[in-house]
Amino acid sequence: MSIRKIAALIVGVSLLAACGVNLIPSKDDWYAMHYYVMQDYEWQTYKQLGPTARLEFQKIFWTVRSEYAKDEFDKRVEYCNKNYKRENSRQPFNVDRAHIYILNGPPAQFQLVQNDAWGTASGTPASASGGQFSTGISDRTGEDISASMAEQWAYPAGRTGEDISASMAEQWAYPAGSRLVNYIFKFRSPSSYLLQQSSADEGQYRQALEQSNKNGFWAIKDPASYKKKLEELKAMKEPGQK
Repeated sequence: MSIRKIAALIVGVSLLAACGVNLIPSKDDWYAMHYYVMQDYEWQTYKQLGPTARLEFQKIFWTVRSEYAKDEFDKRVEYCNKNYKRENSRQPFNVDRAHIYILNGPPAQFQLVQNDAWGTASGTPASASGGQFSTGISDRTGEDISASMAEQWAYPAGRTGEDISASMAEQWAYPAGSRLVNYIFKFRSPSSYLLQQSSADEGQYRQALEQSNKNGFWAIKDPASYKKKLEELKAMKEPGQK
C-alpha cells in the first residue's frame, strides 16, 4: 500500500471518530455490548480467540466481577434497548449514547442545548465547561426545532478514583462546584445522536472518568488469577484443531 493511500486511510478513520461514528463490530452482539466496560487486555484477548474460546470467555467475564455490577449492567442495557431503538433497531446498546450510559451510568445533569452548528462537520462546545454551542444567526423558519437540539450529559469529575463497592446502593453525593465532565451528543438526521469530539483538556477528564469506572464500578476481583485464565483460553484449541 502506498504512503498516500495509508495517509488517506488514517485521515478517513480520524474523521469517522471525530464525527462519533460507531466503529464497534456489529456482528458479535456480546462483544459490542460489553466492549466499553472491558479493560484493554480483555478485548485484546477476546479478539485473538476462536469461537469456542470466546464462549468460555463470555462465561468467565461476569464471574470475576461483583453481582451488583452484573445486575446494574443488565439494567443499563435494558434502558438503552428501550430508549435508543430508533437509532439502531437491532442493537440499541451499540450507539454513542448507549456506550456512555452503560459505562458511566445516568448523568448527574442532563440538558438540551441549542445546536447552532447542526448540519455542519463541527459542533463542539465553545467552552468545555459551559456546554453551549457557538452561536450563529440564521433563518430557521420552518425548521424542526427538536432536530436542531443536542444533548449535554454531565458527570462530576470527583467521581474518578472512587471505589463505590461499599456503598453501591446509595446515591453518590458531590460537593457544590464540582468540576463537570461533559459529553455532547449532536443530532444527525434522521434519528442519531453522535458524540462530539472534546477539547484536549476535556478529553483528559473524560478518559480519567471512564477508566476510573472500569477500575472501580466494573472492577475485577482478582486480576492476576483472571489473567491466567485468559492465557489458558488463548491456548485452547478449537474442535478438530491439532
